[in-house]
Amino acid sequence: MENFISTLTDDSPNSISQSFISEDRVPGNRARVLGGGTVINGGFYSRAETLFLKEAGIDEALANESYEWVEKKIVYKPRAFQWQTAVRNGLLEVGVLPDNGFTFAHLNGTKTSGTLFDKNGNRHTAADLLEYANPTMIKVYLHAVVHKITFTTKDGQRPKADGVIFYDANGGRHIAYSKHESNNRSEIILSAGAIGSPQLLMLSGIGPAARLRSLGIKVVLDQPMVGREMADKPSNGLLIPYPTHIPLSLITVVGINKISNYFESFNGFDLSDLSGSGGAQPQSSNPSQEAMANSTTNQAFLVQTIFGPISKGYLELQNTNVSDNPKLRFNYFQAAVDLRRCVSGMQTIINVVNSDSLSRFRFRNMTTQDLINMTVNRAANLRPRNPNATTSLEQYCIDTVMTFWHYHGGCQIRKVVDRDYKVLGLDQLRVIDASTFSFSPGTNPQATIMMLGRSMGRRILQSRRR
Repeated sequence: MENFISTLTDDSPNSISQSFISEDRVPGNRARVLGGGTVINGGFYSRAETLFLKEAGIDEALANESYEWVEKKIVYKPRAFQWQTAVRNGLLEVGVLPDNGFTFAHLNGTKTSGTLFDKNGNRHTAADLLEYANPTMIKVYLHAVVHKITFTTKDGQRPKADGVIFYDANGGRHIAYSKHESNNRSEIILSAGAIGSPQLLMLSGIGPAARLRSLGIKVVLDQPMVGREMADKPSNGLLIPYPTHIPLSLITVVGINKISNYFESFNGFDLSDLSGSGGAQPQSSNPSQEAMANSTTNQAFLVQTIFGPISKGYLELQNTNVSDNPKLRFNYFQAAVDLRRCVSGMQTIINVVNSDSLSRFRFRNMTTQDLINMTVNRAANLRPRNPNATTSLEQYCIDTVMTFWHYHGGCQIRKVVDRDYKVLGLDQLRVIDASTFSFSPGTNPQATIMMLGRSMGRRILQSRRR
């Protein structure tokens, strides 16, 4: 747990996290490791709302069975952390009700939910779910980077996915072919994530034809919706320095209000590495701000995110190198409703900070306005600072927005894949991951992404028995 920030921000050549900066001038990270985002995220585990299951076409009974399948292997009830308890009490104090205790369910109110970190603080990941597998029926290749999917095309027939080209750690090129079976049961399942899956489809010739041709990519299927409708859940919050040491904690508590805000927090980490501005220090003679500057881990971040979001962007290839990041724009707060929700959420954050429950964790001579000023100065992005960002919550949201790493879209249901997650216009290729989502499920999507994988596995097996 204590390595969360250092692992996430490690940008060395062989690290498991790959950084990028979106066209919105907001830094982000994507995983390049077996287990994906579960290996580098904050570990918080919470199920989706029922609305999402209907949108995704997943039977509720199968979804619950699949959630339990995941939870049995890698999800833990968190121990009580001093800061998380204070935040929980603060949320209840300001009216984020009811108190839902410990539950995985998505419910309005305040709750404690699951975590991927066990009682010793060690992380468990989606890769651990391979322990369910029959080892005689599966092969897993590590340090294997897929460069493209291959297709066979015959006159008058739809293109059929038939192989995958990948390279090993030494640069050796390999091709894995699907079996040629009379019943056409063999297929390729793409699960490279919200950024990787649309990127790989485009590199394989599935995407907007004009753009692909401009990069010298042979067009297999002109599909202009690949890479469209990209979104990232925006997050904004307040940095809260505290005068005495508190044990560090990642998110175990969440507040969900009736107007689509989610409230979470973590503490005890040096957040300067997340700052695109290099951790600029606020200029002040305030002694508590000086103490903050001298103790980078005696601080918490209380954050709010929003349902959706409504704002959408795009993903485009910049070149044909699969290891390079594509161009990404999320258009944070382009939709007015997203900005209104952020402003409402920040008002609740301010109320929580001023609650009795958090009062003993505050420097007494440090006002809420001091916290706002400090957070504007330290915002983890490369966006310009408007002079009224410290006085207007609308501008504050725009200027201090950061990712919550909940990327989705680019291969959406009914636009790129059907409700069985088969790519439209092709045979024997599915995409099963967050790139198919039209909105981010629940407060944190990882539970639902893993549930989707298991649920679709069951559905595929059932269809093959018919």
